[in-house]
Amino acid sequence: MVQALVRETNATWVDICSLEAIAPNTGVCALVEGQQVAIFRVGTEDEVFALSNYDPFSKAFVLSRGIVGDRNGIPKVASPIYKQNFNLITGECLDDETVSLPTYNVRVVEGRVQVAAGEVE
Repeated sequence: MVQALVRETNATWVDICSLEAIAPNTGVCALVEGQQVAIFRVGTEDEVFALSNYDPFSKAFVLSRGIVGDRNGIPKVASPIYKQNFNLITGECLDDETVSLPTYNVRVVEGRVQVAAGEVE
C-alpha cells in the first residue's frame, strides 16, 4: 500500500495531478521545490513511487519516460536512454550498485497524487 512508502508524517505535500492523469505503468515529471521528480504509477490501483528524474548515466532528465516493470518482484524503471534499471522503492540502480537516485515520499489522497517536499533521507 502507498502509505507504507511514506516515511515522514510532518512533510509539506505538493499536489501534482489526479491519479487518473498518470496512465497505469507509466510516469510523469513534476517540478517540486525546483527539483525534477519522476512519479510512477504501477498497475491500475493507487500504487505510486517518486524518484529523481535525472538519469546519471545519460546525464539527462528523462527517467519519467522510462519503461516501468519489475525485476524479481521489485518495481523498477528502465532509463529510456541506456536502459539502466532503478528500484522504484529505494532509488538504487539494479545494474550498478554504486549508483543510487534520490527518492521522494509520495501518496494518493482523494484521487490526487502528492509528493513531499524534500527527498527522503
